[in-house]
Amino acid sequence: MSKCDLNNGCGCSAEPIIQPMVPAQLVTEAAQAVYRIENMDCPTEEALIRSKLAGLVGVIGLEFNLMQRTLAVRHELPSLAPVEQALKAIGMQAVRKDEVSAGKTTKLSIAKMDCPTEEALIRNKLGTVAGVDDLDFNLMQRTLSVRHADQALPDVLAVLQSLGFEAQIMDVVKASSPSTSPETTPHNWWPLGISLVTASAAEVFYWFYNGNHWSVVVLALVAVFTGGLTTYKKGWIALKNRNLNMNALMSIAVTGAMLIGHWPEAAMVMVLFTLAEVIEAKSLDRARNAIRGLLELTPEQATVQQADGTWLELSAQQIAIGSRVRVMPGERIALDGEVLDGCSTVNQAPITGESLPVEKSPGDPVFAGTINESGSFEYCVTAVASNSTLARIIHAVEAAQGSRAPTQRFVDQFARWYTPLVFAVAIAVALLPPLLMGGAWMDWIYRALVLLVVACPCALVISTPVSIVSGLAAAARHGILVKGGVYLEEGRKLRWLALDKTGTITHGKPSLTDFATWGNALASESRSIAASLAARSDHPVSKAVAKAAQRDGVALLDVAEFSALLGRGVQGLINGETYYLGNHRMLEELGQCTTELDQCITSLETAGKTVVMLVGARGVHALFAVADTIKDSSKSAIAELHALGISTVMLTGDNPHTAQAIAAQAGIDRAQGNQLPDDKLREVELLARSGKVGMVGDGINDAPALARADIGFAMGAAGTDTAIETADVALMDDDLRKIPIFVRLSRATAQVLMQNIVLALGIKAVFLALTFTGHATMWMAVLADMGATLLVVANGLRLLRR
Repeated sequence: MSKCDLNNGCGCSAEPIIQPMVPAQLVTEAAQAVYRIENMDCPTEEALIRSKLAGLVGVIGLEFNLMQRTLAVRHELPSLAPVEQALKAIGMQAVRKDEVSAGKTTKLSIAKMDCPTEEALIRNKLGTVAGVDDLDFNLMQRTLSVRHADQALPDVLAVLQSLGFEAQIMDVVKASSPSTSPETTPHNWWPLGISLVTASAAEVFYWFYNGNHWSVVVLALVAVFTGGLTTYKKGWIALKNRNLNMNALMSIAVTGAMLIGHWPEAAMVMVLFTLAEVIEAKSLDRARNAIRGLLELTPEQATVQQADGTWLELSAQQIAIGSRVRVMPGERIALDGEVLDGCSTVNQAPITGESLPVEKSPGDPVFAGTINESGSFEYCVTAVASNSTLARIIHAVEAAQGSRAPTQRFVDQFARWYTPLVFAVAIAVALLPPLLMGGAWMDWIYRALVLLVVACPCALVISTPVSIVSGLAAAARHGILVKGGVYLEEGRKLRWLALDKTGTITHGKPSLTDFATWGNALASESRSIAASLAARSDHPVSKAVAKAAQRDGVALLDVAEFSALLGRGVQGLINGETYYLGNHRMLEELGQCTTELDQCITSLETAGKTVVMLVGARGVHALFAVADTIKDSSKSAIAELHALGISTVMLTGDNPHTAQAIAAQAGIDRAQGNQLPDDKLREVELLARSGKVGMVGDGINDAPALARADIGFAMGAAGTDTAIETADVALMDDDLRKIPIFVRLSRATAQVLMQNIVLALGIKAVFLALTFTGHATMWMAVLADMGATLLVVANGLRLLRR
């Protein structure tokens, strides 16, 4: 469209009354109190608390986090006594997390802490220690973060020592580095070897003497105490603390078998159990190391330019931000940075999951752990080694391992009552048949001991964390950073995906395509004023206007009282006059729309262009049209999402015509234009009524909608702190095709979780039945328990190969 096509005048001589548009601000700010509620685990308890507290006068809002068992209460109360009394009335064990300002958090490494039963033992014991405010466990990394008063740390360490756990305080610097997660502890194999040999010999001697003999008893005792001394120690500690974990159950079962004369079987049961523990630990270490192995991608040294211009190899940990680093062909990049000089192609698969190398030239970002391929270049370091994109990925995924997914919470709750219930049944089996039905005491006591072995919930409780961690690791390898297991599980339920337009579906780099003055405005003056306003904004459309002006040598003017008008445009004071540069919505609110102007704007928008207007006190001065292009990856991603049964909707602040044009090109089901942040929030809330909804955006302008969505996806997460730290799922490049990969991985994870639960419970059910019919033996039960544990671990690790 040419200048003469638009320069027809508005036909209006009156000067419009322009009201400045200032976003509404909150007048007052409520206070907030954060509680940890130990027995709040599920949505029914959340609903109970919400209904109880919602009616309290002075309570403004409630924010629940079931994963962390926390409740944030926003209030205008002089005292929190009514809140705490209400929680106590419904049986909730609430403790203020924000009360103790003098406390601090210490991170402990506990090498022998492997399963939820040990977590329960530690949690119950430390919960009684004065000065301990909060406990945060990460079993996969074998770490415990304790929030405590200054004087309480020695008591914490003493309690852990009494429970048989050697705890090491992780240094503040080391704790921030993911490389310091506990490594695999070397196992001393010789006691297990002696135990296996003597247990086998006890079986042979029992067969040779056709029954028990003093040599059988001696060999069995040697086997039990060389292979099972650790089990007995752990079992005794658990029993002293009234905790029925698997070590306590196995100790009781083996001791009982020896007391009723089953010496060879008691020895073999203890050997098999110890062997299973070792194999299980080795298997779990593979899952633990899945993320930690990424650290090997980062070289320990880099070539850095010195003050005198010479180049010197330094440790990556010593290199400061702003240093100039040189990378040769074939080298791995040691630190995040921005290319200063030279061009090359870089393999970014470890960070973004991209299969093809990416061309790099001055101004482009590079990431630690990626591989320089063809050329040599120099770059400026933008992040220290401990804060590189790769390090933050590992930090985030390791933190996600500590959170419990819904299935894991269910399994943990199930295990709490399963073990005591089976233990009670075992006692009943040992006593009731002989007392009531005249059964043989030794026979029924033996069956009860078999039940104790079956009562070990190890296979069940370990099945979910291994699967979740494997899924998180597989996602990270694809350049998908998942904040927690809950999102990995919920991804399979997505029915709607809402998407922002600029930078998500399109490249986010629009260019100016049309410019025309309106009325009697001068072209040079209009471009200069518009460019001056646009240069102060970081919106892609403003950048396009400013970039075109810079290319054409347009002079910039001083701007005073500049402000952004959310969802509309920008305004500023130039030469004593207020000017606006914004979209059609802003034009309507300023009362500057005319039929002729609307027709011109519509013709441009129908062509898929975004139009912004320069408005001053004398009316509209000029129109600027910019256009963005759709990514090829967006089209294929939308097609994949539809194939997975997920409907799509585009929510954009752009005009409806452009929104419809872009949506049609991308294959999106429907589009909504002129969307302010609050409008996007309302659309997401409406979509949520018909199923789980995800929202894709940049994590800043789309924050309300991202927060409301069941899963918030952040685009362009590589190198941006905000996206990595706040998004539910961060895509480490601007490729929407990562979302179908995430959904398929979520569905695969859900299948593996269900398979593991069915497998673990199914084997338990079979042996419970065989025990009552008298066909199960103790060594068979141990083999089944060991087999089930190894099967669920191996099945969970399959996700790493996806």
